[in-house]
Amino acid sequence: MALSFFALAMVMWLALGSDYGSTPVSAASEGVQASDLVFDVVSPTGGDLLGITYGSVIKLMHEKTKFRLHSHDVPYGSGSGQQSVTGFPDVDDSNSYWIVRPTLDSSAKQRETIKSGTLIRLQHMITRKWLHSHLHASPISGNLEVSCFGRDGESDTGDYWRLEIEGSGKTWRQDQRVRLRHVDTGGYLHSHPKKYTRIAGGQQEVCGVGEKRPDNVWLAAEGVYLPVAESK
Repeated sequence: MALSFFALAMVMWLALGSDYGSTPVSAASEGVQASDLVFDVVSPTGGDLLGITYGSVIKLMHEKTKFRLHSHDVPYGSGSGQQSVTGFPDVDDSNSYWIVRPTLDSSAKQRETIKSGTLIRLQHMITRKWLHSHLHASPISGNLEVSCFGRDGESDTGDYWRLEIEGSGKTWRQDQRVRLRHVDTGGYLHSHPKKYTRIAGGQQEVCGVGEKRPDNVWLAAEGVYLPVAESK
């Protein structure tokens, strides 16, 4: 079952394009052959641990609850009314895939590694919207709302997140415990066991909070990991 979703991720990534601008490009046009793409089906705590590079399609696992960062074409019924973001309990769901992108003003290229302190964007693979936050209140806890907003070619600083690697590691890898801090609001990407009962029954709230807590640590889990680009 899991493998079928990795195949889906690969097909969607190639079909929808992996560029950072408005013109779709294929993996082959970027010098990436099918044999170079790594389908990671191991646990983030075992097996061959991989680096996360720009263009990789990954799931982010909430460390404490093991739910995956998730979105779907369902708007919030309060706050901004933008596309909702939740924590999802099941591993095999294509709505939990995110494409790792650089910021609009970055010169970073596809397949480059990402260091702690770097500003990144996360694009929802299925809906093409960006992981976003602002000062609206989240529905359950009243913290900062986290949503999906915009589309290909429509993005702003509300989509910027600073990668903070916990511990001594300097480059983002599967085994790195990370926090994502929203640039505009200062809120950390956060989740907790409180769950929705209606529009996203059984899914838990994802929000932003202003301080470091054990509940705002994430790890890269399943995904399509692009290999590091070779230096020329």
